Amino acid sequence: MRNTLDKELETLNREIIETGALCEEAIKLASEAFLEGDASRAQQVYSTDSEIDKMEHSIETRCMNLLWRRQPFASDFRRVSAALKMVSDMERIGDMASNIAEITGFLGGLCGDERDLISGMAHETVKMVTSAVDSYVRNDFELAGNVIDGDDLIDDYFRRVKRALVGRIAQKPDEGEYELDILIVAKYFERIGDHATNIAEWVRYSIDGEIRTETRYAK
Repeated sequence: MRNTLDKELETLNREIIETGALCEEAIKLASEAFLEGDASRAQQVYSTDSEIDKMEHSIETRCMNLLWRRQPFASDFRRVSAALKMVSDMERIGDMASNIAEITGFLGGLCGDERDLISGMAHETVKMVTSAVDSYVRNDFELAGNVIDGDDLIDDYFRRVKRALVGRIAQKPDEGEYELDILIVAKYFERIGDHATNIAEWVRYSIDGEIRTETRYAK
């Protein structure tokens, strides 16, 4: 019985890792598509998002089977429950990446000071997702906490992008639609940071059983 449960938990870990890797790839492709105006990379984002959706279904099914058929106790129960919550945030990360890719078609590339800021946001969100998944696999409470702390940096990036774009809209109101599209993309990256934070929060729950009020429920 225990050996069977351990094997199924190992399979669940592998699926979580695979889905996390797909999320990382989706973010990278979306940022490249947006910054370069690359429609082919945008199409790759959509394909990757579709794979994430498939993995979500597989993980949800596996988790429900584990909960109902194996009826794990204590830490194993929390671990499966956390995975069930985490994959929902991963699916939303894929959606956010697709939304960014969709805007690519309207902008045709990005220039100006905001380019470096958006690039920085993309880089940091990939790091957050990677570390959040690693913290789950390694059962690492401290690493999960580092991910949560890192969300402040993403929020700061967003505020800086917002300030820069508001100033430009004031100077050139005729370009306001272009600037607002960029701001929307920055907001999507900010939401990805929130979802990575959620994943880390569920990791901490799987370790100590405490549900914290600061968990973000980004849409």
